[in-house]
Amino acid sequence: MRVGIVGGGIAGLAAAHEVLLQGGTPIVFESDERVGGKLRTESFDGIDIDTGPDSFLARRPEAVQLCRELGLDGGLEPPAATSAFVFARGALRRLPAGLILGVPTDPLALARSGILSPWGAARAAAEPFVPGAALGDDDALGAVIRRRYGDEVASRLVDPLLGGINAGDVDTLSIDTVAPQIAAAARADRSLTRALKRAPAPPPDGHRPAGQATSNDPVFLTVPGGLAQLVDALVASIVERGGEIRTGDAVSGISATSITSRSGTTDVQGVVLAAPAYVTAPLVEPLAPGAAGILSTIPYASVAMTLLAYDDARDLDASGFLVPKTEGLLMTAASWASSKWAHLARPGRILLRVSAGRHGDERAMGMDDDDLVAHMRADLATTMDMRGEPAAARVIRWPRSFPQYPPGHAARIAAAVAALPAGVALAGAALGGVGIPACIGSGRAAARTVLARSG
Repeated sequence: MRVGIVGGGIAGLAAAHEVLLQGGTPIVFESDERVGGKLRTESFDGIDIDTGPDSFLARRPEAVQLCRELGLDGGLEPPAATSAFVFARGALRRLPAGLILGVPTDPLALARSGILSPWGAARAAAEPFVPGAALGDDDALGAVIRRRYGDEVASRLVDPLLGGINAGDVDTLSIDTVAPQIAAAARADRSLTRALKRAPAPPPDGHRPAGQATSNDPVFLTVPGGLAQLVDALVASIVERGGEIRTGDAVSGISATSITSRSGTTDVQGVVLAAPAYVTAPLVEPLAPGAAGILSTIPYASVAMTLLAYDDARDLDASGFLVPKTEGLLMTAASWASSKWAHLARPGRILLRVSAGRHGDERAMGMDDDDLVAHMRADLATTMDMRGEPAAARVIRWPRSFPQYPPGHAARIAAAVAALPAGVALAGAALGGVGIPACIGSGRAAARTVLARSG
């Protein structure tokens, strides 16, 4: 059977891959002239570097499994530097041991890090003795952390990490969607510290919770030379096995048995919608207005990435640093790319990937490239004393690229999925995770759903 797939990002390509494995024929429709979505690698300063995500979570199986199926698993590379800093209280301070998704479980290490004030460290250490009920319904992650550990842990640790990953604010992000491991611990015990400390060791099959601190395996992996190689391998595999990828072919209408696009109407036996929610919503409106209403309300954040190269011989002994909103800077994080990845290291040259923008903060998107570079340079001078003219600079913008997950998001998505007709399924980051493994998993699951319901 032929399955139409709307959207050629990693979720859509993974769906096409799964359709082929199940004996079907996929047709991918992508409005852009290239596929891969935010998985993009560009030549910068004489070297190939990722301008979107630069790695994937290794402790979820989906991305590693896909790389294995494509023959890429033999060369996967872990970061050369695994520690990181946070810019807090006017200085770069190394993240302490005992953090699980930013939540501290070692009060002494946290106090010694200097990230929190003495009062903030004492408040965090008192968490096991703070009264309160275990977590009930889905709540905002920030509200849970503030109740248990105080404002400083939420603002200087959990928000820069989990808020930064999602380009959002932990005070408006669902704990169940963005931090299910923390949600499970909060439901298991009144004390998060106690519950996280006694979490079982990861099982031997590798299906361990993200951020589990007891594993010595790499947390992240990448494809040397850039994650665009994963896209290229997927495209080659799909085309070689009889699938079709149509770029520059925007979709204007769908049914369970046809797709109308710029190139005409194509008959299919099922549809996977793997485009952003604001693209998918008008497509499903005629079929399932309730689903369209839910999808149309999902907010999105925009992010700008600034690449900078410096002639500098300093030793950067970490993967980079996070910047809490409370520090008042425009930048949200800086990845020390040439220290983080061995394949990007060059003597006397530093490569930085500096991020700006989050939900509710569109300042970076409103600046022209020169102004944004100037602001990032000023923030780098403040945080890591990086001064002087960069040897090279480039700005990459990702407008409306990070879906947000308010409390109750999972229930709303479940309602949208239930409202869709047989033969139509959803995939992509809007469902429940911006990470590459989550998107791959959603694409493959959507493909199986369509094949099962349309067969």
